[in-house]
Amino acid sequence: MSEVAVQPRVLSVVLAGGEGKRLLPLTLDRAKPAVPFGGHYRLIDFPLSNLANGGYRKIVVLTQYKSHSLDVHISRTWRLSTLLGNYVTSVPAQMRRGPRWFLGSADALFQNLNLFDDERPDFVFVFGADHIYRIDPRQMLDEHIDSGAGVTIAGIRVKRSESHQFGIITPGEGSRIDTFLEKPAPEDVVGLPDNPEEVLASMGNYLFNADTLRELLFENAAVEDTRHDIGGDLIPMMVQKGDAHVYDFTKNRIPGQDEGLHYWRDVGTLDQYFDSHMDLVDDLPVFNLYNDAWPIYTRSRTLPPAKVVGDGTQGSSSVRRSLLSNGVVVADSKVRDSVLSPGVRILGGAVVENSILLDDVVVGDGAEVRNAVLDKNVVVPPGVRIGFDAEHDAEHYTVSEAGVVVLAKGQTVVSSG
Repeated sequence: MSEVAVQPRVLSVVLAGGEGKRLLPLTLDRAKPAVPFGGHYRLIDFPLSNLANGGYRKIVVLTQYKSHSLDVHISRTWRLSTLLGNYVTSVPAQMRRGPRWFLGSADALFQNLNLFDDERPDFVFVFGADHIYRIDPRQMLDEHIDSGAGVTIAGIRVKRSESHQFGIITPGEGSRIDTFLEKPAPEDVVGLPDNPEEVLASMGNYLFNADTLRELLFENAAVEDTRHDIGGDLIPMMVQKGDAHVYDFTKNRIPGQDEGLHYWRDVGTLDQYFDSHMDLVDDLPVFNLYNDAWPIYTRSRTLPPAKVVGDGTQGSSSVRRSLLSNGVVVADSKVRDSVLSPGVRILGGAVVENSILLDDVVVGDGAEVRNAVLDKNVVVPPGVRIGFDAEHDAEHYTVSEAGVVVLAKGQTVVSSG
């Protein structure tokens, strides 16, 4: 009789404690992973959905800054069946290792080693919470086990000019990593052999042998002159030991998704957040929210279906290349290349173009909004224009490097008239 294969014990950790300063003002009142995305999702829903779809449903979310909105979302949305031991739970900074907040991502893990003691995993996934993508983590675990590595990092090709935004991997023999540099200048890295203008970047997804991770955390905690960071400290330690490998993201196959498509976007800045939304409204979007074979889970408000009102005459409602969430009403208005979140109202004669409107935004009669992100509960008075007067917008609102106008939750709109 053949032996029954024993499934490895896996604990998943999602790091959700960052301040999200580069996403201000969207993070004035919420943690970055709680920022709404794509109509009715939150950023945290993407890593959680990938893990849940892969069957890894023992998940802890480490929180710290402005976590109330995030905690509420997790507790109301991610209620997995406990009968089989599944859970998603948020764990705040508890100062278990002394009177201090998390000093870095590695310290966040170190301060929560009690979770490892409780679960006794063989392997630990550590995922970030500010990326938009799909990945089947089972395939990453299979390759990690086959390689015999102590840690495996998911890697993706990016432009060499963008190397200062990522941890950069220099691959060696097979999948082994030769060097790892945290956010180096483009002139300090060498491009890939088959394309000198591209480099291999860390996606912020790690898979550790549990015992290896524990040893690393104690070793790092004993050093005072350190950032206590996974990418800045733990990974270079493993590379030096020759025990770090890279998982090529392009090998990952997602059910219901074109094999040649491997979408991954960092949404750590306002422009990245805006651009990733514009990806969603393409006629053939590179990231397909409608893939039922690998769904992105969330909890939606109970609202009626979206409604477009118009009498069919010239000048009545027109909606083109846009996402409309539940409860949206477009009344005798024009919406183009935009994402409208639940409860948004676009009233008579208004025009919304290339914009992202979060929950319960109201655009009044004859108002115009262009190249903008309006956070929840913003009310644009009748006839007011946003995104047309660069000097006025810069004086009263936040404007990104690429010129996207961003208003905070409930911010008062100032007329330029």
